[in-house]
Order: sequence, then C-alpha cells, then structure tokens
Amino acid sequence: MPRPLRVAIVGAGPAGIYAADALLKSEAANEPGVSIDIFERMPAPFGLIRYGVAPDHPRIKGIITALHQVLDKPQVRLFGNVNYGADIHLDDLRAFYDAVVFSTGAMFDRELRIPGVELDGSFGAADFASWYDGHPDVPRTWELEAEKVAVLGVGNVALDIARILAKTADELLPTEIPANVYDGLKANKAVEIHVFGRRGPAQAKFSPMELRELDHSPNIEVIVNPEDIDYDEGSIAERRKNKQTDMVAKTLENWAIRDIGDRPHKLFLHFFESPVEILGEDGKVVGLRTERTELDGTGNVKGTGQTTDWDVQSVYRAVGYLSDELPKLPWDTATGTVPDEGGRVVQENGEHLASTYVTGWIRRGPVGLIGHTKGDANETVANLLDDHANGRLLTPISPEEDAVVAFLTEKGLTYTTWEGWYALDAAEKALGEPQGRERVKIVEREDMLRASNAVTPER
Repeated sequence: MPRPLRVAIVGAGPAGIYAADALLKSEAANEPGVSIDIFERMPAPFGLIRYGVAPDHPRIKGIITALHQVLDKPQVRLFGNVNYGADIHLDDLRAFYDAVVFSTGAMFDRELRIPGVELDGSFGAADFASWYDGHPDVPRTWELEAEKVAVLGVGNVALDIARILAKTADELLPTEIPANVYDGLKANKAVEIHVFGRRGPAQAKFSPMELRELDHSPNIEVIVNPEDIDYDEGSIAERRKNKQTDMVAKTLENWAIRDIGDRPHKLFLHFFESPVEILGEDGKVVGLRTERTELDGTGNVKGTGQTTDWDVQSVYRAVGYLSDELPKLPWDTATGTVPDEGGRVVQENGEHLASTYVTGWIRRGPVGLIGHTKGDANETVANLLDDHANGRLLTPISPEEDAVVAFLTEKGLTYTTWEGWYALDAAEKALGEPQGRERVKIVEREDMLRASNAVTPER
C-alpha cells in the first residue's frame, strides 16, 4: 500500500499554512494522502500576524481564524520552538520527508544607506513592531523620550509605526498588548509625528483602509500640506488603472483642503521629501535632513537640490523588511531571497535543488499583502506535486511519522504542538478576562512554553 506524501514546511506564518492548505486540497491528499509537519522557531504559530501586525488591527488578525481551520486538520502537525539551522538541518529534514517547503518570511529591517542611521534614536520599524507585539527575543523596554518623531516610508508598516506612536497608551489598552508595552507607551512623549515619502500621493503604498484608520483616533490630527498634492502623467495613469491608488489619493486630497483641528497629537504626512541624512549631536538624533523632489512625468521623481532640516529627536526607518539567510540554501544577497523557478529552489549552476521549495516572502521578497501569499503557495505546491508525480523527489530514509518525534526527543529539544497552542491561547485569554480584554499576550519564551504544555524530553 503506498504511504502518504510526507512534506515538511519550515515557517508557520500565513505562507506556510497556505502551502499546507494547498496540499490538503490537492488530488494527492485523496490518494495516497499527505502528511504535513510544520516547523516554527517561535513557540506559537502565525508568524508576522502575531509578531508583525499592529495590536490595534484585530480585523487583520482575524485571518488567524482561517489559518486555524488548516492547522486543525489531522494530516497536519505543528512543531514549535524548533529553529531551522540550529535545532534541525536540511539533511535531517530530507531523512524524514519527501519534500521541504521553506516559508520563513521576513523579520528584519532593510538597510537604509544614509549618514546618521547609527545614531542613538534611529530605529528600525521591524524592531519597534517586535517590541510592541511582545516578541520574546527582543528587549522589554523601548525609549520613547522624543516629542517629535520622523517615520521614513509610505507603506502600511510606516502607518502602523506612526499610529502606535501617535495614539495614547489607554487607546491601545483594550488590545492584546502586554503590561511592559502598556507601561512603555504610557511614558511616550511623542506629540508630533512626521511621515516622509520621497515620491507623491499616487506612489504611496498605503492601502485605503489603513490610511483612513489614521483619522479615526480622537487624539490624532492628520495633516497634509496642499503643496504635496501633485500629479504628473504617470501618476494620473496609475490612478486610472488602480482603484486603490485613486482612493488613497482622494483621501489625501480631502485631508489637504480641510481646516486643521485641535486633536492633541499631530501626524503630518509629507510627500516629495527624500531623506538624505539623520542629523546628530553627541551621538543622538537631533534632526532629519530631506531633499525636495519633483515628478519627472513618469511617476518617478528627481531631486531639486532644495533641502529642509526637520526638528525631530528620533527617526524610525520603515523602508522594508528583509529575510534571514537560510543555511544550506542558495541566497540572493541583492533581494534577500532564495532563488527559485516556480517555487523550486535554483542552485548557482541553474539546476533545481531536489525536493526543496520556497513560498511567500522568502521567495519573492517582503511585498504585497497577506492574501498575496496564497498564489505563491498554490504555484509552489503545484510544482512540488508535479515533481512527485514524475519521480523527481528524493526518497526519505525514515518517512514514518514517529521518526521525527524520536529525533527531537533524542536531541533533547523542547517543542510545542498544535494542542499546545490551544493551551497558550486559553492562558492569554484568561489573563485578559479580568480586565475585560480579549487577551493579554504572554511574552517570555519560558512562560509561553509553560503555558503551552511544551514537550520537554528527559535529559
């Protein structure tokens, strides 16, 4: 009797879970069946939804409900707190599985090469998001002494950073933020946030709903300079072909012509300002220098040579995420991705790395919304199944389901399970209940493992 197709997925964020879902919906799931193990370095699943989405976005976190349905399937197992490259390696996975799919995402800040990025008070957006999302591997405190703050970037991450800095701690208290984050935000002195984009309103990467949410807070006055509302032929063409771009531009136009209100925290959205230097004194941020840009007719911009120095005491760089290089896999340093063809990993010699696949941000870079990873997963899984059908996959030495469990036990690794997530979920909800909150996130890794009833082999 043929055994099920055994697949390992490294990374339990949306990309990895969508890949599992694609496998479960394939013909192979019916005959001879599929058996999927998902490995995740964090004790809990869901990747950037848990540790990258702002806590005041429960609508986006609602995607977890759909992901739950996949992980609830009996053909899927979760091994959390298992770090690829340290606890388990590619050769180990090949011993247990017919194929390995990497979906490790992106957790680091892309480099911004301007003078002054090393100054005290210059921060990466990913680091800040990890802090306010209660990531166990980052410091528990965050310096929030600056009254005037700059955020560099015009994507949804920049909006998240600006919104969290501009809101009050009490506004965010009903969310899942842990006590250390609430205490940190309570001490936040920021009353003026400046968001900078080097191009114009038609080139902003905000999603319309995210942008409009900025104006919903009773404490945030969103301000747009009418002089920043400008379009060239390329911008107009983009608005005509892209409904979301047009909606963003209309929102910004409406804000630019209205009277400035009296909400206590001011949030300025600046366009046509390209950061050229973070200014410092005695090793600390004291300002930001930008160069005014102008449209060139195509939707791109060119510098004008006119510079402005902005009085800010901290700068947050929201210019993109970067994936971590994966051991034993080829790597494109320019894009921060694993080279691939249709999800099949491609080696330097142009040949496919047998039985090895990628999907999500590790494949195409940190662009697009969460839902865009579904198409990636479907294509990758289709090619994996094609390789399986045509005998191109390697044959594992120990494909039995209990073999990998024996391996983890023998190595003395403490790991969490899908059942453990339910226990952690219940523990976090119990913490929130006395305060009338849906949950309070548990931060410390050891506390997460304890709440998850983690499997700890006897040593």
